Amino acid sequence: MFKLPFTTFIAWRYLRSKRKIALVSIISLISLIGVTIGVSALIIVLSVFNGFNGLVTKILVEFDPHIRIEKKLNLSSDDFKKIENAISDISQIKGYAPFIISKAMLISDRNNRVVYVKGIDPEKAGLVSGLPQKIVLGNFDLNSDNGLPKIILGLTIADRVNALVGDTVTLVSPSFGGIFGLVQPNVKKFIVSGIFESNNKDYDGYYAFVSVKSAQELFDMRGKINGVEIRLNDINQSEKVKKIIQTRLGENFQVKTWYDLHKDLYSVMQIERWTAYVILSLIIFVATFNILGSLTMSVIEKTRDIGILKAMGAKNSDIVRIFMFEGVIIGIVGASIGSAIGYLACYIQEKYHIFPLDPTVYIIPSLPVEMHLTDFIVVGISAIILCSLASYYPARRAASIIPSEAIRWE
Repeated sequence: MFKLPFTTFIAWRYLRSKRKIALVSIISLISLIGVTIGVSALIIVLSVFNGFNGLVTKILVEFDPHIRIEKKLNLSSDDFKKIENAISDISQIKGYAPFIISKAMLISDRNNRVVYVKGIDPEKAGLVSGLPQKIVLGNFDLNSDNGLPKIILGLTIADRVNALVGDTVTLVSPSFGGIFGLVQPNVKKFIVSGIFESNNKDYDGYYAFVSVKSAQELFDMRGKINGVEIRLNDINQSEKVKKIIQTRLGENFQVKTWYDLHKDLYSVMQIERWTAYVILSLIIFVATFNILGSLTMSVIEKTRDIGILKAMGAKNSDIVRIFMFEGVIIGIVGASIGSAIGYLACYIQEKYHIFPLDPTVYIIPSLPVEMHLTDFIVVGISAIILCSLASYYPARRAASIIPSEAIRWE
């Protein structure tokens, strides 16, 4: 038959026994509740942060590439061929396409607006971007019609300038040339062939898409492009593929992943996440003070027992383990119950959407949650460690008791 070590046996008896000082049991229960609430709250909040993080990433990479290659200056046709040779044998790449992006003034019969004009390859757009799937009015068509090239506008832009599918709009771009290097505006008319909605206000409100050829003419970049955009089969391979491409192309080229392109945004989100983690961890931290207080009173209550144990040969390390046992148990039980509550709450929200969001403000119907195993592990272990540390001081105090004095304790 399996027998518990005597330190565990005695610690378990102490934990289950009726306390002479009732306040000790009450404080221990409050500590357990505090750890449970802290762990469950942390898991729920971190899962919500994960949900929003995943949502933001999904929206961004629908339009943005997984990897972008640029140079400090524009890329020539030779640079483009060099990039093609460098990425031709990388199996993780789903597709790639050249692009041009610059600012221009969009003018309609009713209004005007400064926009980012992005030149893309119509034949390859579907391989590197989700733009073709986001057309809500008209069609994805950037070919010339009756001599005029076509343009696709964001829904907010179209609304601001009162442009409809089939309307003619004008793009005006400054060109530094002509006599004495004066600014000569390039003016080019386009027919609106489609309107897209990405649920990203930066794209919907500031981006217009034309063909690469039209952009080269508009911005005086014939034979040149700004860079190459790449989409992978698996976005999680972005950093790995980036290193391969960077090594092959050298330092003259700048290779950035989707994360690099939005580093500031993700840094802010990470700071918010850690701030929430620290604030909610204070709940567990306060609970550990209760553990310290309850164990200190428990040591006072059991002073005579400690003296007898030491007189019978118990080592200081044995006494420490006996009294640390309660703190560890509170940590384990609190972390387990808190994790279960957190998982249940997230599961219910994920499946039944019990916390809806205002559809006029948010693009999703309910609070997003995304549970990560690492969050459960980190939060649970952190709670157990904090509880263990809180129990160490009273345990060391118990071990320092002198047996002869303790036995006479009344």
